[in-house]
Amino acid sequence: MKKIINPTKASWSKILRRPTQTVEDIEATVTEVFNEVRIKGDEAIKKYTSLFDGVMLDTIEVSKAEVQEAETQISEELKGAIQLAKGNIERFHAAQKTEKVSVRTMAGVECWQEKRPIQRVGLYIPGGTAPLFSTILMLAIPARLAGCEEIVLCTPPNQKGKVNPAILYTANLCGVTKICKVGGIQAIGAMTFGTQSIPEVYKIFGPGNQFVTVAKQLATKFGVAIDMPAGPSELLVLADDSANASFVASDLLSQAEHGTDSQVILVTTSNKMLDAVSKEVDAQIQALPRKEIAEQAIENSKLIFTEDKETAMELINQYGPEHFILCVEDESFYLDKLQNAGSVFIGNYTPESAGDYASGTNHTLPTNGYAKQYSGVNLDSFLKSMTFQRISAEGIQNIGASIELMAEAEGLQAHKNAVTLRLESLR
Repeated sequence: MKKIINPTKASWSKILRRPTQTVEDIEATVTEVFNEVRIKGDEAIKKYTSLFDGVMLDTIEVSKAEVQEAETQISEELKGAIQLAKGNIERFHAAQKTEKVSVRTMAGVECWQEKRPIQRVGLYIPGGTAPLFSTILMLAIPARLAGCEEIVLCTPPNQKGKVNPAILYTANLCGVTKICKVGGIQAIGAMTFGTQSIPEVYKIFGPGNQFVTVAKQLATKFGVAIDMPAGPSELLVLADDSANASFVASDLLSQAEHGTDSQVILVTTSNKMLDAVSKEVDAQIQALPRKEIAEQAIENSKLIFTEDKETAMELINQYGPEHFILCVEDESFYLDKLQNAGSVFIGNYTPESAGDYASGTNHTLPTNGYAKQYSGVNLDSFLKSMTFQRISAEGIQNIGASIELMAEAEGLQAHKNAVTLRLESLR
């Protein structure tokens, strides 16, 4: 990891740049796949699955028999771990339910807000080198709690046309209504336009590589909502001498192993900690099965020393990390000044892995600096807020003259007339 000592503010933009391609670099490919999926449906899905995943599918939808078979292939220990995580995630997300908000804004004017589920949602679950069955927990659980009628899951198959059994077990456990063997751009295209096997959805959720991220953004041009632009994973750790260097290094590597385009950063006010973490990263990476992936991610990563706490927090807020680990003595100082982060992990015994799997918070988070304006996935992500109002005869008399004046001032005579007619009927 590259060491950077007291960088100037003028250099921050360059230092904090993510190792991602621009939308322009990818959009042409995404557009080509989208166009073919829209026109040819399942035929295009099978073509691109063969091209990108190396398998020609007979059927796209996972059968009940495949789901039942998967359950026998999962150890009881793993099932227990998944069920423990499911319980914690359910408890945290169920607590996010809110009651109807009702206000009498003035005599005879009643306004209220209620939430309704998005009827049909699509979940994208990465497969490939890391089948993220944990992401199903993070998406399907709040979707079911919200009351979504249809939960469609797309995930890439392996070269035998099979889906990882842990993905199938977890999807079935969490109430997913349809599972499809399709990944990448073609999966996002299928959920955007609908095909013979895959229904069109109203909102698409889930992380993915840069191609999936751009595909989700392109889907919004066709009337489909998305959770957020969630791309390659990233982590920033802020540590002082109270931190454990081996713990910090393990956290950095836990994100570096996600993919070659992941990025991890240490910000520290201690030169001693910077050197200790650097040595630990070099030592721990040697034992990782995904060492080659982690090494490439580490090339994109930084160890940054800054002398004062104010500067450290200003730099972190400019970066807006997806995951932010805070291992310092003066926690309250940093937490009070924190503005931009997807999810925060506090203290030496709070690894980012806990949020990825089982603590209860959601791990589908904004990346690439989008934590400055996006929230991570939560229960409200699967709900729409609808407003209602009821105005009585007394109410229209109380509010009507103001509406007439405002409508007339805007030159909208029909708006005024809609009120005037009612007022005249009451005279």
